[in-house]
Amino acid sequence: MFSTVFGKLFPQKSESIGEVTEGPEKIKSFIFDALNEYRSAIFPQGIIAFSDKFECQVKGDKVQSDVVITITLPFPCISELTILSNTLSGILQVNVSFDLCIDIKKVRQHNIANVGNVIAIASGKGGVGKSTTAVNLAYALIAEGATVGILDADIYGPSIPSMLGHKDTKPTSVDGKLMQPIEVHGLNAMSIGFLVPDEEATVWRGPMASSAFSQLLNETAWPKIDYLIIDMPPGTGDIQLTLAQKVPVAAAVIVTTPQDIALYDAIKGVAMFDKVKVPVLGVIENMSYHLCENCGHESHLFGEGGGKLLAKDYQTKLLGQLPLNVGIRENADLGKSTIIENSTSDIAQQYRKIAVNMAAELYLTLDSRSPETAEIVLS
Repeated sequence: MFSTVFGKLFPQKSESIGEVTEGPEKIKSFIFDALNEYRSAIFPQGIIAFSDKFECQVKGDKVQSDVVITITLPFPCISELTILSNTLSGILQVNVSFDLCIDIKKVRQHNIANVGNVIAIASGKGGVGKSTTAVNLAYALIAEGATVGILDADIYGPSIPSMLGHKDTKPTSVDGKLMQPIEVHGLNAMSIGFLVPDEEATVWRGPMASSAFSQLLNETAWPKIDYLIIDMPPGTGDIQLTLAQKVPVAAAVIVTTPQDIALYDAIKGVAMFDKVKVPVLGVIENMSYHLCENCGHESHLFGEGGGKLLAKDYQTKLLGQLPLNVGIRENADLGKSTIIENSTSDIAQQYRKIAVNMAAELYLTLDSRSPETAEIVLS
């Protein structure tokens, strides 16, 4: 396996692995070249091109010593660096680790104190698992190294308090002006569901709901967070348009299922964000398939390939496909997260991969520091 990955990491290297591991300087040179030539979906131009700071230290005089790579990157990606460190450790027969610093910049300027990039998670219709996906993506971003908040924009049917297991928790205030978000496993959350009974919010008129959401966003004492995930209400009506216009959203993600009717509504979601000039980072296909627990057979209960086709037709990306998994539903009903409860499971790793794809796509397409940003040449 290592020889295969070695070739992918460093296809041009002429020295043998034995020659590479002769001494500290050889190791440093090999690692720099390997990371410079490494290619993946989130690092299309190699890792070095994305790093503001890179330093490689070989601790001790012997080959068996630890190697620490200090690196600064513009988005969270711990899982990919973990795979890389394990691969390099196997190749070089030394313990290689990353000391990662994440430097996330706002791609859209706004005045919400301490908040970085605002990402809306939306769907054209209800019942596609949007809120569950939003919560698990938030936890996945935290697992990848980011600081995250989540704001429940579904004023009429707030589900975030229940999904976090804090349905009866009420926010407090230190100064009598700003509310403190509810913190659950490192995730800072705010929802109308923390403030009023569900039945009271459901009878509000549109302007009341929009006003309430604006207060939740601007009158919460958010700690310093890299990403604020907005769980948008389902649909594409007036309130969704109003919220999309009021909130300084950097970009949006559309959640759908492969079912034709869900895809038709997802198209409306893409059109809605296009109308308010909010870029769509990509599509997440939820309930993509059912994986048999006994034989591992994949059954496409709601159709197949719809999310990929939607992404292609509307020139966006398929960020990932999630299975129909009873554990996800059970954890959501119990106020738990799959990422927290079973962090090493396949489904947790899938959420983390989607979260990294989302964060990387935000940087690659919208951040001026991205190596893929076109240079403007004045002649």
